Amino acid sequence: MDVIHKIGRRKTAVARVYLAAGTGKITVNKKDMTDYFSTATLQYKVNQPLVMTNNDGNFDITVNVFGGGITGQAEAIRLGLSRAMCEIDAENRLILKPEGLLTRDPRMVERKKFGQKKARKKFQFSKR
Repeated sequence: MDVIHKIGRRKTAVARVYLAAGTGKITVNKKDMTDYFSTATLQYKVNQPLVMTNNDGNFDITVNVFGGGITGQAEAIRLGLSRAMCEIDAENRLILKPEGLLTRDPRMVERKKFGQKKARKKFQFSKR
């Protein structure tokens, strides 16, 4: 099996996921996944597509991720892994699609508008 390359995005985070046959080692930005994502919730998000398709421990995964915050990065990796699982076996799509793991979340930060304090908040109105 050759290396599978997929990209996942979330907010401003971009994750490039490289999958190769191996023992289940996950490396994120040249660090171990447990060191990079300290909380169990973020580790669960990254492992979710692997656990659901019964592939946790079958592949060595290398990830380059940049931009955004730590949660956005974890969800970007999850999308990239989900896309890779679908390329490995088309049956995996039927497992991941109902859970919403193949959907690119389009929600982005709304831009600040001129003449306003923030994106939606206005300056205080004074009648007199």
